[in-house]
Amino acid sequence: MTDADDTVEVWVDRTDALPVVHRPVIEVDDVWKTYRTGTLEVDALRGVSFAIERGEYVAVMGPSGSGKSTLMHILGCLDVPTSGRFLLAGDDVGGMTEEDLAHARNRRIGFVFQQFNLLASLSAWRNVELPLLYAGVDRPERRRRAVVALERVGLGDRIQHRPGELSGGQQQRVAVARALVTDPDLILADEPTGNLDSVSAHDVLGLLDEVHRSGRTVVLITHDADVAARSGRVMRIRDGQIGDATPVGAGAAGADVP
Repeated sequence: MTDADDTVEVWVDRTDALPVVHRPVIEVDDVWKTYRTGTLEVDALRGVSFAIERGEYVAVMGPSGSGKSTLMHILGCLDVPTSGRFLLAGDDVGGMTEEDLAHARNRRIGFVFQQFNLLASLSAWRNVELPLLYAGVDRPERRRRAVVALERVGLGDRIQHRPGELSGGQQQRVAVARALVTDPDLILADEPTGNLDSVSAHDVLGLLDEVHRSGRTVVLITHDADVAARSGRVMRIRDGQIGDATPVGAGAAGADVP
């Protein structure tokens, strides 16, 4: 992938007017990430290139120290490459200001973390509304959209419960609702089952399957092969480099993209 403007595959919706061209949600072109401490340099990512199309469900799998956390931070606009290029839905992240990056994280990416990252003092719906609060959405609309998101993940009867009153699986469902509430381009799930028992983990993975089937682009970061197998494609990362991608799992059939 040398010039994303004319070499990346795109797909086109035929309409009665002009065709609408959709770029991949993620385009990573020869990305390096180097950390420097004094005279010591460590290359966490080494020339990584790949694309993820709209509506795909992709797992990035690798052991500790493989570079998957660094890649997740770049895909989530939490960090920027040392060199190379990362485009999010066609926009070059490397040229974004700190304000632009914050906007992308808030409105274009939905995060689901291993630790849930819920505020203990807030009810479920107040946790879910937070991205909308930061985006300046008025309170009645925030509540409406938060309740709809919680109903989508099966927690319509738990909107007033605080995290301490919910099971681990229910807390992760709140986190998924929070990720969905801004209607983002990308759902980025970082080890979302790492703190869950097997039953709750199965439920949350089923929910991610449903999110994907609704047309969402989902990228799942994991070290667990069984979790990765739920996706449509697995990209293996080791020593900061991506190996061959393998089609797998229920996600391979694709989503109904609106």
